[in-house]
Parts: sequence; structure tokens; C-alpha cells
Amino acid sequence: MNRPTIVSRADWDSAREQLLVKEKASTRARDALAAERRRMPWLAVDKKYVFDGPEGKVSLLDLFAGRRQLIVYRAFFEPGVHGWPEHGCIGCSLGADQVSHLAHLNARDTTLAYASRAPQPDIARLKARMGWDMPWYTITDSFDADFGVDEWHGHNAFIRDGERVFRTYLINGRGDEAMGTIWSYLDMTALGRQEVWEDSPEAIPKADRTSGWNWHDSYVPDAAPDPKWVKVSDAGEAAFRKREA
Repeated sequence: MNRPTIVSRADWDSAREQLLVKEKASTRARDALAAERRRMPWLAVDKKYVFDGPEGKVSLLDLFAGRRQLIVYRAFFEPGVHGWPEHGCIGCSLGADQVSHLAHLNARDTTLAYASRAPQPDIARLKARMGWDMPWYTITDSFDADFGVDEWHGHNAFIRDGERVFRTYLINGRGDEAMGTIWSYLDMTALGRQEVWEDSPEAIPKADRTSGWNWHDSYVPDAAPDPKWVKVSDAGEAAFRKREA
């Protein structure tokens, strides 16, 4: 291989500092984009969609699992898709392998669900084989066509107000490459990360939840975060903001 220039530690640090300026600009641009998503208009979902789940028929509202927000990823696993019936779409399967522990997303009142046209027994078999545990439902109607994911994969975000459901955003195509982390999921939602530093509309409830993360087996509803972690997190956040100022 043709190696790049080999330099001293000082020159390497200088080159990295120059690139870091662009990386920080990219991070700020990503935050600004997420802020615009939180200001997107909502689209009322009045049609009654029906899915097959492990326990039988369920509605789109049921997919929320009682939480305020829902993200549905349309994965291609069904007859006619390359890999059927042993595997789902290679790209969708790669994405499923990237999904992080969902307890953290659920702690932000948000549910992630997958949806395909494969029957439930095939979905259960695939999940067991691949080691996936996200909720995964069978599309039985025009849900995929109505939400722009009948011919290509994509993440649709929804929010509910009582029993009324609204569509808030769609990420598809190459945008799906970045999905999988808790941050990427929350950044596409109407409520965002729900932290005080975010640029969000006044209507969005905000709390100082930066320190509200926990070990994934230790979330307790309405419990205060570990005070030692709050101290460490607050100090780190303050130091970070000082450097960014």
C-alpha cells in the first residue's frame, strides 16, 4: 500500500487538531438538523393499520407499547427477498446487528419496532437464529406503501397524544446507515434526547436528563439517577461546554 506521510507526534497532533475543527462543525450541524426535525409539522394518522404480532392482531397504537413515541423500521424479510427464507435482506440484517440495547431508548419513552411481510413464525425463527430481540411485527395491509417503505427500507417516527397517532419524520436510503445507536434514534424523534442543552420548541417538555442514563438492567421508572453519576456527569458536561465556548 502507498502509505500517507509519516510525521512526528507534534505534526500528527497538529494535523488532528485541524481535522477536529471540521468534526466539531459536523457535530454542530447534526445537532442543528435534529433541532429542525423537532420542528417538523405532524401528520395525523387516521387510518387503522393492523399488524400480526406474537400474540395476535395489533394496531399501530399497540406498537407504542404504552410509550409516547414509536420508531418503526421496515425490514425486508419475506418471499422474493434475497436470502428468503433463511435470512432477511443483507442490508436490513446488517442494520439489525447494529441496534443497541433498547432499555435506554425505552427509558426516554420511545419504542423501536421492526416490521416485515414475513409471517410471525418465520420472524421468530430468524430472530432466534440471529440473536435479535427487538419487537418485530408482520405488515398485513398498506402500511409500508402509505409510509414510503414498500420498495426500500426506512425508519418512520411517530408520536401519540392519547390515542391519536401522528407521523413526525422519515429516515431512509443512506440515512439508515447511521441508525442503531440510542442517539440516532432519539435525534430523529419529535421529542429528541429530552435534555436541557437541546434547541427544542417551547412545547416540548424538557428536563435535565443528561444524568438520567443508567445501566441497562437498572432502570426504575421515576427513580432519581445515581447521585455519584450525576456529580461526574455534571462536571464532565461543564468542562465540555467550557471548551466549546
